[in-house]
Amino acid sequence: MIRTERLTKYFGSTQALKSVSFEIQKGEIVGFLGRNGAGKTTLMRVLTSYLPASSGTVMIDGIDVLKHSLAVRQKIGYLPENPPLYPNMTVRDYIRFAAQLKDVPAKRICAQVDKVLNECYLRNVARKPISTLSKGYQQRVGIAQAIVNDPQILILDEPTNGLDPVQIQRIRELIKNLEEERTVIISTHILSEIEQIAQRVLIIKDGEIVADDTLNNLLCDDQGWRQSLEEVFLRLNQ
Repeated sequence: MIRTERLTKYFGSTQALKSVSFEIQKGEIVGFLGRNGAGKTTLMRVLTSYLPASSGTVMIDGIDVLKHSLAVRQKIGYLPENPPLYPNMTVRDYIRFAAQLKDVPAKRICAQVDKVLNECYLRNVARKPISTLSKGYQQRVGIAQAIVNDPQILILDEPTNGLDPVQIQRIRELIKNLEEERTVIISTHILSEIEQIAQRVLIIKDGEIVADDTLNNLLCDDQGWRQSLEEVFLRLNQ
């Protein structure tokens, strides 16, 4: 479903990604884990074609991201760290607008909007301006726009950033409900988030992949003892 080979990204003289290679299969739930500034957001922006790579290749469902970015975007739902919301629009109008931008067929737009309002538990605020919503509800609106075109791949960058504990739990439950139908990539520096959601973990340090394994394998040391994800993460980031 997703394959990168020797992916490299420079910003001027700064190398943000260093020859990153991995594959993600259809239906996998993968966590990108790393400290702030490790390269997680840059990697996600390259995967979604929002940023071009300096070198290397990215293939999404057999399609080259650099050569066919529009075709790739139709297969991806993307929630950036700061969702691109229009505060003066109502929730329903904004999601309808997102559906139009993503080329959802006109005859399906109403049904798709109603579907994601239900999936994201937004029905009770559908007619409210986005500016009046809490941060947690705004994150749900961001997820709704990401899935309104029924993408095969869902990419979420720090989806619970800045939320209170109750809001965090509700967003995590929402993501778990969406996982059954899609390949999901979630980027975060919150260890508990990865443990609750991901099946597989890629740990990123200074633009490089320093670990890539299933969560269960990653948490077992060479003697078969169970470790915490925090212990693994700290060891790999020394």
